[in-house]
Amino acid sequence: MTVDPWLAWPAGADPHELAVRTRRAHEAFLGGRAGAPVRQVVLDSWRRSRRSGVDPEHPRVEVDLTGRGLVDHRDQHPLAAALPVVRRALLEGPGTDGVVVALGDAAGRLLWVEGDRGVRRRLDGAGFVEGSCWLEGAVGTSAPGIALATDHEVQVFAAEHFSLAVQPWSCSAAPVHDPTTGAVLGVLDLTGGDQAAAPHMMALVRATVMAVEAQLALAALRAPAPPGRPGLTVLGRTTGRVGGVDLTLRHAEILLLLSRHPEGLGAEELAVLLHPGEVSVVTVRAEISRLRRAVGPLLGGSRPYRLAGELTTDLDLVRARLDRGDAAGAVAAYAGPVLPRSQAPGVVALREELAAEMAAALEATDDAAALGRWTRSPAGSEHWSAWRRLADLEPPGSCAAVRAEARRSLLDRRLA
Repeated sequence: MTVDPWLAWPAGADPHELAVRTRRAHEAFLGGRAGAPVRQVVLDSWRRSRRSGVDPEHPRVEVDLTGRGLVDHRDQHPLAAALPVVRRALLEGPGTDGVVVALGDAAGRLLWVEGDRGVRRRLDGAGFVEGSCWLEGAVGTSAPGIALATDHEVQVFAAEHFSLAVQPWSCSAAPVHDPTTGAVLGVLDLTGGDQAAAPHMMALVRATVMAVEAQLALAALRAPAPPGRPGLTVLGRTTGRVGGVDLTLRHAEILLLLSRHPEGLGAEELAVLLHPGEVSVVTVRAEISRLRRAVGPLLGGSRPYRLAGELTTDLDLVRARLDRGDAAGAVAAYAGPVLPRSQAPGVVALREELAAEMAAALEATDDAAALGRWTRSPAGSEHWSAWRRLADLEPPGSCAAVRAEARRSLLDRRLA
């Protein structure tokens, strides 16, 4: 029988024996010795946690949001609409006594933590509270951290946690996706005693995430689209999406370029911005014809080619936040490079411009929390200047400052 590597308990396993074996493996790992085997997904997470500089005995749990900032972020977050679904599925049904349910955003911050009051009080001591960041790079191995790092549901049992403070607990977690764009919106986690990592708990979390995503899809269908302003998403995507329509990479390139040139572009100009020497005027005209069939009234005239109205993009959202000095908001909105697989010169220029603007803003900001989230992201993990800035801002001798300085030194050696 195939063993699911994402489940904590193999079929027929004794939780007590598993806990003892896992604790020995954890002690051996920290001591640099070969020990009892653990699941590969857990071992990989331990290694990432160690590389990030997490102290297993004294992890520094960062509380990024408190007070009004937390309330405002929760009110504006898409997952707020799905909270009733989570409560009905995980807090009001049978078999959920002794557990706590958390919903976090894509940056690993816990936005809602609800459930058994006694368990919540004990988890408070480990920093598992609303507004705290539970990414791997911050606190080490946990189910929410692995789920966000791998974009996959997962369980973490007892001593599989990297940090000693949370080893009395077990958890099951799964990422939640935007049903329209496919982007990760956040993570759903169920934490408690050993039973929180039982196989049926993973099934319960999976089913709840499916219900949440169905609720979000229904809400998106009911929400009226702003007239004349459909959104084009191009950040971190291999292809684009506009107004609920998936695009080919070429069509996403064309719409993005036209959105940058409201005055319009001729067929020859588009050919140069797409692939000079490879895309002919005839090819451009054929692609525009196909694009018209896909997006209809979005396109206006053809002499030159232009949009029928304003088309906002997620690139615009990031730039708007950068313009008003909102580094944290820009980091939250930056889902990745502009159409990362595109080689079109016009798109490559936009990608490089936005990357440079993000780098300049993060190197100048005094927002340590924003820098922390940026350096833990795939886009910012190799950003030498951001790590240096973070090391400068954190209190001397703090775990975050030591981790940032270590990472900066490593990147410095690579550059040398």
